[in-house]
Amino acid sequence: MMCQSEARRGPELRAAKWLHFPQLALRRRLGQLSCMSRPALKLRSWPLTVLYYLLPFGALRPLSRVGWRPVSRVALYKSVPTRLLSRAWGRLNQVELPHWLRRPVYSLYIWTFGVNMKEAAVEDLHHYRNLSEFFRRKLKPQARPVCGLHSVISPSDGKILNFGQVKNCEVEQVKGVTYSLESFLGPRTYTEDLPFPPAASCDSFKNQLVTREGNELYHCVIYLAPGDYHCFHSPTDWTVSHRRHFPGSLMSVNPGMARWIKELFCHNERVVLTGDWKHGFFSLTAVGATNVGSIRIYFDRDLHTNSPRHSKGSYNDFSFVTHANREGVPMRKGEHLGEFNLGSTIVLIFEAPKDFNFQLKTGQKIRFGEALGSL
Repeated sequence: MMCQSEARRGPELRAAKWLHFPQLALRRRLGQLSCMSRPALKLRSWPLTVLYYLLPFGALRPLSRVGWRPVSRVALYKSVPTRLLSRAWGRLNQVELPHWLRRPVYSLYIWTFGVNMKEAAVEDLHHYRNLSEFFRRKLKPQARPVCGLHSVISPSDGKILNFGQVKNCEVEQVKGVTYSLESFLGPRTYTEDLPFPPAASCDSFKNQLVTREGNELYHCVIYLAPGDYHCFHSPTDWTVSHRRHFPGSLMSVNPGMARWIKELFCHNERVVLTGDWKHGFFSLTAVGATNVGSIRIYFDRDLHTNSPRHSKGSYNDFSFVTHANREGVPMRKGEHLGEFNLGSTIVLIFEAPKDFNFQLKTGQKIRFGEALGSL
């Protein structure tokens, strides 16, 4: 009886060994992968992760039983060389198009993104030699009247993602998703043009920006879509004293991505302009995005964005306050300030009295020159 039972179990044992063999082999392989360096491990696991998200649900589930875990979608997206792609796109934008090809190419873009060419200073599509010139087209003077009754106007065309008071030293990039104020603006340094001592805590960092008693700190986030007017202007009368450039990633900043990636604006390349207006501290930050490697500030010729090499987390400071110019760069409300090569984001952070009111709704479309808020 014993021999017969063993004989019957023989095929079952062989089948069990056959079924377990792939798992053993996979475990050994994963053990070898775990001994690799982190870059090599990412390189090896990346193709499997792509297949995990592309194949039908559960197709690669057996791999999870032997200890393999896919790279998160966020990590996978961050591994895409967006800076390299943006530089390549920038080179492509500079290529002069044949005269016969300009109208069909620009017409396709206009149809796709809903561009209103009747507002352009030059409506003739053959006038724009390349895509870069078309993206940076100027508007007719009467296309964007500047509101003179309100203290702060929209610096650009776009969509309002969020606005309100800054609370707990965090700013909302979209509803429910925040980022650190200090990570976004960078640490304060003790210099002649920035007379603030280093912050010892979150509250003290916020408090050092609020220079006048009874004031609060406010913010407003404006998203520029690819079809929007790509130049941005001064949102009020103020003086720019300092520029801080953060080289970083160039991930997409569309609202869907902003909900997906926490502190997206702190990861991306950005140019922070800080200074003063009649109520105290004022800052405007131009945030780069995929295919928007070029951020240009008209009065800052030393600024160079999307450089091939940069150190993660680094930043470059430049002061507009000199011995010859003790005040900085004065800007009038509505004056041309800079431009993007494609859609991106503008973030305003400023100090104002407690009775400052935004006249906005989250998600509304806004155009340059229209009111953001007033006292």
